[in-house]
Amino acid sequence: MNEPKYCRVSKVIQTHRIFPFDLNPFGFLFGGKLMTLIDDAASISVSRHCRRGAVTASLDQLNFLKPLHSNHSVCIETYISGVHRKSMEVFVKVIGEDLVTGERYLAATSFMTFVAIPSHMNEEVDFVLPMVVPETSEEKLVCAGYEQRRLHRLAERKAYKDFSAQLSVDLPWDS
Repeated sequence: MNEPKYCRVSKVIQTHRIFPFDLNPFGFLFGGKLMTLIDDAASISVSRHCRRGAVTASLDQLNFLKPLHSNHSVCIETYISGVHRKSMEVFVKVIGEDLVTGERYLAATSFMTFVAIPSHMNEEVDFVLPMVVPETSEEKLVCAGYEQRRLHRLAERKAYKDFSAQLSVDLPWDS
């Protein structure tokens, strides 16, 4: 089994200026742009933790708390918050900053799940990911809820599979 790794080993901090072309019609950062930034940062956290190929499996409730404005900055902070054999949970914290006043605010949070897979990076099929160890009070708070969130995700995944099995993939004009 691999040696455990601290959350800080996987921590990623990316900061970006919000430009007018990043905005939705209401003048705030477009949600799809934020999701791209989040997935990018989270994927780096995953690589730092396990040093192998992994894919995004889910994005749990992306909770938009405050809108991000033009000419503010958006800071994406991510780190591994839980590990189960071949899957990893990534905690995402999005912080906005008014670059004129310096005011910082929590803009969004989320949890993501990635699954490590055999790939060109590591072809071995039989592996177990290193566990994660929190150090700071915030990391301990976030990591403490991992197992409950994992079980909730598994139950939701089963219900969603049952639901999606009933959906049609036929084009309406082909009927």
